[in-house]
Amino acid sequence: MRKTLILSLFVAVISSCSSMKNGGNSSMVTASGTIEKLGMTTFQYGTHLLKADNKTYALKSASINLDTYLDKKVTIKGKKVDGYPLEGGPELIDVTSVKF
Repeated sequence: MRKTLILSLFVAVISSCSSMKNGGNSSMVTASGTIEKLGMTTFQYGTHLLKADNKTYALKSASINLDTYLDKKVTIKGKKVDGYPLEGGPELIDVTSVKF
């Protein structure tokens, strides 16, 4: 019992360390496209959409007013929000910068 508990703790520590290492760079996103206001969708998360050439992202931001960039071609940078996509929707990005 004691050996199993120690082994379980060791595996849990190793797993959390590797996920922190991999999560650092893989969760950052840079994408270009047109920002649109989120309307009626099947997924209902985020406040805006970024329509890229071959992909759509749901967007949110606490620090940037995304309405400023409506219908403009922009490049966003941000972090993927853990736990998304939901309900077959797009990835959710927490936007940290916008350039146009």
